[in-house]
Amino acid sequence: MQFTSLGHVQSHLNAGGRMVEVVDSFLARIEAHSQLNVFLDVFSDEVRAQAQAQDALSPEEKAQLPLLGLVLAIKDNIAFKGHRMSAGSRMLQTYTSPFTATALQRLLDAGAVVIGRVNCDEFAMGSSNEKSFYGPVLNPLDPQRVPGGSSGGSAAAVAAGLCVAALGTDTGGSIRQPAAFCGVVGMKPSYGRVSRYGLLAYGSSFDQIGPLTHTVKDAETILAYMAGPDPQDSTSMDSTWEAAAFPSKPLKLVLLKEAMEFKGMNPQVKLAFEQTLNHWKAQGHSIEERSFPLLESLVPTYYVLSTAEASSNLGRYDGIHYGFRSPDAEDLESTYRLSRSQGFGPEVKRRIMTGTFVLSSKFFDAYYLQAQRVRRKIREATDALLQGADALVLPTSPNLPFKFGEKDADPIAMYMEDAFTVQANLAGNPAISLPISIPDSPLYASAQLMAARGADEALLHMSMQLMPGE
Repeated sequence: MQFTSLGHVQSHLNAGGRMVEVVDSFLARIEAHSQLNVFLDVFSDEVRAQAQAQDALSPEEKAQLPLLGLVLAIKDNIAFKGHRMSAGSRMLQTYTSPFTATALQRLLDAGAVVIGRVNCDEFAMGSSNEKSFYGPVLNPLDPQRVPGGSSGGSAAAVAAGLCVAALGTDTGGSIRQPAAFCGVVGMKPSYGRVSRYGLLAYGSSFDQIGPLTHTVKDAETILAYMAGPDPQDSTSMDSTWEAAAFPSKPLKLVLLKEAMEFKGMNPQVKLAFEQTLNHWKAQGHSIEERSFPLLESLVPTYYVLSTAEASSNLGRYDGIHYGFRSPDAEDLESTYRLSRSQGFGPEVKRRIMTGTFVLSSKFFDAYYLQAQRVRRKIREATDALLQGADALVLPTSPNLPFKFGEKDADPIAMYMEDAFTVQANLAGNPAISLPISIPDSPLYASAQLMAARGADEALLHMSMQLMPGE
C-alpha cells in the first residue's frame, strides 16, 4: 500500500492497521527507488523499533500523540541527535549531531518518526541538487531532470512516496522551487515563525525550516506543531499558531505585472499558470495586476547579502575548529588552505569568495550596505503590494525542471531560477508553492502565493480554498 498523506496513514491505523506496516511500506519503496539517490541514511532498525513501540501503546496513550503516523524525511542540514548531519558536504562528512533541532523535536514529541536523512545541495547552496558531495538526486517525475534545490532530496522523497512528508530549508526558494519541480506542496514560513535552532546556517537572516507534503492540509498540520517562540533562537517570533478556522470568501489576489513579462519564462509554465488564474477568476476570486519595478533587483540583492552571510557563517569550517582536516597539510597555513579547498565544493567556494569580496573594506559600502538599503525598499514595496489584498500570486519557477548539466556553464542562469522566490526571503513573508498539472506531461508547473508577514495560517487556508484537492 502507498500512503500519500497523514490522514491516509491515520485512517489505516484507526481501521486496525499497525504503524510497523506503514513503516515497512515506506522502507520497501525506499529500497525500490534507491537509484534516485534521495537518502543518505535510512534509519531502518530505529524507525521499525519506534513503530513497534507505538503499536504497543494503549488507546489512551496513542491519543496523546496527534502526529502518530507522520513518517518524516529530514534534509541533511537539520540536526537530529545521534545522527549524521553533513549538509551534503565533504567538510562535515563524519559529523554526528549531539542535539536535535527545536522544530524537529516538537514533531517527535507529537508522535512523528524520522525514516532517514535526505540529500541536498552542499550547505544548501544550489537550485538543482547537482551540487551535493554525494551526487545528484534524480527527479522522480523524469530521472533525466533535476529535482530542484537545495531541498531536492526532500521534494523527491515526497514525490516518490518514500515518506509522508519531509522537512526542507528555504534560504531563497529552496523549499518552493524543488516543490515546483517535483509537483508537491512546499511552504516557507514567515521569518521567525519556526525556530532555526539546530538548522545549519547558510544565510542567517533568510533561512527557514518548512514542510514539503502532498497536501496543503499536511503542511498546515506540521507547521502548527513546529511553529512558536523558542528561547534557543532570539530571532523566533513571539507568537503561537492560531488554529481558528478562516471563513471561505472571494479572495483578492495581486499579480505582479513584471513576473508575467519575464523574458525567460517557459511557455508551458506561463500557459498552465494563466489557465489556473482564469479558473480562480471563474470561482469568483479577483486578480489585480500591479507593477513591481524591483523584480530585477531581487536576485542581485539576495546574492550579495546571502553570500556575505555565508562567508561569515562558513568561516568556522577551517580544519582546526570544525570540519574536514586535510591529510596533506604540513603546517598551520596549509591546514587552513587545504582543508577548505578540499572540504568545500566549487559552488560553496564561489559563494564564500563572493561574500568575502562584498564584505571587504574597499567594497562594503558599494555592495553590502547598498544591498541592505535595497532590501528595505523591497520589504516596503512588498507591504504596499499587499495593502488591501489577501496575497500576491506568481509562478514559483519560470521554468520546468531542466536536464542535468544544462546550466553548468552559466552560474548566473542557475541563479535566475530564484527570480520569483527570493522576494519572500528578502521581505520575510510566508510563501507556498502549489503544483499545477500540465496535460499530457509527467511534469508540473506551479503557482506561488505570498501573504503578509505572520499571516502563515491565513496563507494555508487560502491555499486550501484555491486548491482543495492539494
